[in-house]
Amino acid sequence: MKRTLKLLTAALTLTAALTVSASAADFEPVAQELSAIGMFKGTGSSFELDRAPTRAEAAIMLVRLYGAEEEASQGYAEGKITHPFTDVPDYAAPHVAWLYSEGLTKGMSADTFGSTDACSDQNYATFLLRALGYADGEDFEYADALAFAQETGFYSPLMFAGEFLRDDLAAMTYQALAADTAKGGTYLLAQLIKDGAVDEDAALPMVSKMEIYREMCAADGGLQSEGLDMDLLMSLDMTATINGETASSYIYAAGVVQSILDGSDVELAYMMSTIADGAMMDTGIWMKDGWVYQYASDGAITQTIKYQTKDEMAIYEQYGMGDLINASGTTAIDVSNFASMKSVTREKDGSDTVYTVVIREGMGGAVEGVMGLVDQLLSETDASMGMNVGEVTMFYVMDRKGVLSEMGLLMPYSITMTFSDETGTPVSANASCTMRMTMTINATGSDVKIEFPNPDDFVEVVIDETAS
Repeated sequence: MKRTLKLLTAALTLTAALTVSASAADFEPVAQELSAIGMFKGTGSSFELDRAPTRAEAAIMLVRLYGAEEEASQGYAEGKITHPFTDVPDYAAPHVAWLYSEGLTKGMSADTFGSTDACSDQNYATFLLRALGYADGEDFEYADALAFAQETGFYSPLMFAGEFLRDDLAAMTYQALAADTAKGGTYLLAQLIKDGAVDEDAALPMVSKMEIYREMCAADGGLQSEGLDMDLLMSLDMTATINGETASSYIYAAGVVQSILDGSDVELAYMMSTIADGAMMDTGIWMKDGWVYQYASDGAITQTIKYQTKDEMAIYEQYGMGDLINASGTTAIDVSNFASMKSVTREKDGSDTVYTVVIREGMGGAVEGVMGLVDQLLSETDASMGMNVGEVTMFYVMDRKGVLSEMGLLMPYSITMTFSDETGTPVSANASCTMRMTMTINATGSDVKIEFPNPDDFVEVVIDETAS
């Protein structure tokens, strides 16, 4: 039982760690919010979020994002605008005609628009970039549309992995509405309200949420700097039932994460002490000048190795630093996970300002991506695993100078798992877990100083970084 519980605990810890920055994939609440401002409409009694959007539907969304739906309808009815395509349904004809007259679409050929063809994430990202004021062929190339959308802050590959559905179209639209326009100084929804294309009263809940989130992101807090030094505390409570027998487990970890990023040069220190069911493990990883140093000790056995690496950034990202520091240097507000957020609130706590973000229950899409990695790890075994994440709460504390001083996370989740134990006996397990994490910022920028261990204390090994 104890050995089986340890296996389950390890799997839970790995999965939870990988899903900390995950995002939601069931965006019906987002579709409802968009519907309230006339931006997204269902088909009959539902939004049909589980099917691929058509190019005709994407065209309608693009016209709405330009704030030109009324203009398109009137112009088409009066014969002032038209299109040459023979495959456009009546409900989309004004929209396609407006796009064609504005030079925003050429169709699939001289006389076909491809109305019933599926719209891909790349197609739709291109539409959204145009609505934000970017021109393909000038600001970006179509082939690079997704990468450029990521740079502008409204697209995340993890969030939109897999087949592109109407569900994803709603989420990407929602995030584009919160994104900076190409000209800067405002975001798309605010511009549409100013232009009279969206009713201000109807959009008030969305505007409030967007502006608080954008305010939180704009408060630099030192995370845009080249250095970061923070304390990390994490706990994981788990109650597991394995073949009908219930047991509890507790993991506590405390440590320090430090990083300095200077162009392509990376320095990193990651030191952690972990207690799991009374057993302690100390681990450390340091990186400098293309060398990685690793330390692990359980009190009885100590291992120290060093190796050269060709991909410092991969290791840097592995420890989550890429999510904390804006390594790309872009100044765009990052709204690439905004559609996953149920609420964003702000309150004062003395001289501090506390922002609280609640992620909707069911982080489906990202969890599916992570579980794909877990499936690969389990592919040579008879084990299988499933996971469900509840509402995740994150908080960010800014001091009176607007500097980020603390971050935290509370994530409840459950897991089911089947496998065979060391005797080959089938095991069925399920567990409910709560992860808590707090990160306290000690220093940023040039104030970050990393103390490295003596390289002579580590045994050199060769790591094949090309191995799969």
